Amino acid sequence: MRSLCIALSALIAMTVLPDTASSQARKVYISVDMEGISGINGDNQTSAAGAEYGRARKLMAEDANAAIRGAFDGGATEVVVNDSHGSQRNILPEDLDPRVRLISHSFKRHGMMEGLDSTFDAVIFVGYHAKAGSPRGVFAHTGSGVLRDLQINGLSVGEGGMNAFLARWYGVPVILVTGDDVAVEEQQATVPAVRGVVVKRAINSRAVELRPLAAARRDIQDAAKAAVATARKAPPERLARYTVRMEMRDPTIPEVAAAFREIRLVNATTVEFTRESMPDAYRLIRVLYRFINTD
Repeated sequence: MRSLCIALSALIAMTVLPDTASSQARKVYISVDMEGISGINGDNQTSAAGAEYGRARKLMAEDANAAIRGAFDGGATEVVVNDSHGSQRNILPEDLDPRVRLISHSFKRHGMMEGLDSTFDAVIFVGYHAKAGSPRGVFAHTGSGVLRDLQINGLSVGEGGMNAFLARWYGVPVILVTGDDVAVEEQQATVPAVRGVVVKRAINSRAVELRPLAAARRDIQDAAKAAVATARKAPPERLARYTVRMEMRDPTIPEVAAAFREIRLVNATTVEFTRESMPDAYRLIRVLYRFINTD
């Protein structure tokens, strides 16, 4: 009888332990933009042609590394980083924490959220900025800069808001955003439970008060640790339809876009369309703001 009890105990342990380990797994997705990175404060830092671009891409990697360290400290077992700025080839693999996988290059169906799916447990936004039209906010814009406003189901959103819609489709919570104070406030209005780390204060669309780099990165790491440790997935939020309205700065883009049968020309600068899923809507949004060349 004693031998039978020992055998049964061993069998129970073998069947229960894998499930317990699985329930504690934390697969974390980190989308990293550049304009909201610690220390970034000028146009000559945000593109490859800029004199300070080499320095800026290292600043970008260091903010990402702070979030990565915090994620692993909080219990992450797997972290994927998506380079989400401009060419989306800014982060050098050798500058990034060696424990992560890096998604690179801008030719992506889902841009800043490429690779996200329902297998992830949490999403972190690093280096995000204010949306187009914000009166205050460093480098405020949406997408490639051609948009004056983006609305999804009547809600005006920036890149963070659009990306949060996609995350909700998969049931993956956005748990942390870092950037200037305006970007953090905008994200918290869209995702009320999200933690925020303000790494700089926007004085206007150009001038900025920068926090000490070490302090900002320490706060990013601490916030990422706490956010990952307490992350809880929710059921996917899948609405019946997603109606997108895009107001452009250049009227030639809506004129070209109207060639697609499903895209309605609202006025000379605005188009509207509807999709039944957020991933489909996201793909078309990206085509319209990035891949229409009017030259």
